[in-house]
Amino acid sequence: MRAQDLLPDHINGGEFNGVAVRKGTVGAFLHNARSYLAPDTPPADRAVAEAHMTEALPAMQALGLFDVFDIADARLRAFVAGRLTAPLDQ
Repeated sequence: MRAQDLLPDHINGGEFNGVAVRKGTVGAFLHNARSYLAPDTPPADRAVAEAHMTEALPAMQALGLFDVFDIADARLRAFVAGRLTAPLDQ
């Protein structure tokens, strides 16, 4: 399957396991994770990244992202695990 098979260009989102997910959600989550982890990110920007990642977690779970990928960074893994509705498998 290719990206356009899942969400064609003219479709901006879909429902996955009962959760509405916008196209770009995974990419935005990764961008925010990098900001969260960067040592030079100002505290206010880190707080925004935290809020945006928290908002995206239901979509990440609905897509099964954490069923397939492990989070390598311990700090990010703890952040995510503390906010999931179902635990991360360790």
